[in-house]
Amino acid sequence: MDYIIVMDSCGERTLAMKQDERIVAAPLTMQVDDYHFIDDDTFDQADFLKKVADSPNCPKSACPSPDYYKEAFARADRRAYAVTLSAELSGSYNSAVLAKDLLLEERPDLQVHIFNSRSASIGETLITTKIQECEAAGMDFAQTVETVEDYIDSQNTYFVLESLEALRKNGRLSNLKAFVATALKIKPVMGSTPEGTIVQLDQARGINKALVKMVNYVVQAVEDPEQKILAISHCNCPARAEMVKAAILERIHVRDVILLDTAGISSLYASDGGIIVVI
Repeated sequence: MDYIIVMDSCGERTLAMKQDERIVAAPLTMQVDDYHFIDDDTFDQADFLKKVADSPNCPKSACPSPDYYKEAFARADRRAYAVTLSAELSGSYNSAVLAKDLLLEERPDLQVHIFNSRSASIGETLITTKIQECEAAGMDFAQTVETVEDYIDSQNTYFVLESLEALRKNGRLSNLKAFVATALKIKPVMGSTPEGTIVQLDQARGINKALVKMVNYVVQAVEDPEQKILAISHCNCPARAEMVKAAILERIHVRDVILLDTAGISSLYASDGGIIVVI
């Protein structure tokens, strides 16, 4: 194969991606107490969410090994790309970079680039799609890398969570703040910074009001929406995702829409009922 794209499993794969042997998923792993989960096609979201909800402990996750990335890159004849969740949130990016360095010692002719998504979830899906478009257009390696890095710079990520428990358990929110927010039904509107960290943009009392605010942020920030793909991922709440999609499309016209259920790592952080929007 001329090229391979390795996307870590925080990114959701479309059906077409799952059927394309050039798109390789690099699974992260998760642990909830004594239960171990692999973020691949065997992942049972309902079982995972129940075990997380039942546990007082913080779920743990581990990124793919450099060996996994290296073996995946080695399938390519000429060009290999990786798309990882934000380097500020996981070691997946560093693992892929190490794999690249090790492989290039053996195959200096291979062209390899690691894309730090500075996003997660469906944001990685869009970046993988952009690489595919560049390859289909016949761009050379340097053109593809430049085009995709520019695209990452232009990408915006937003999310609203039904529950703050995952953030609390992972040390991103104090117990008191989580308790007060839960008692008052306050839902944060979150986003990503240009560096790939998480920032709270706003908040509202009740999930629907928070989603309305998120839609406003999406619509106000997007540039040239007619050229963009709107991507929405949801954790076990398809009707809510469809509502957000309709609310956005009432106000802007986009080139295409991707709507998917969250994979394992995204389910861990989004929690049951979470919505992620990337454009």
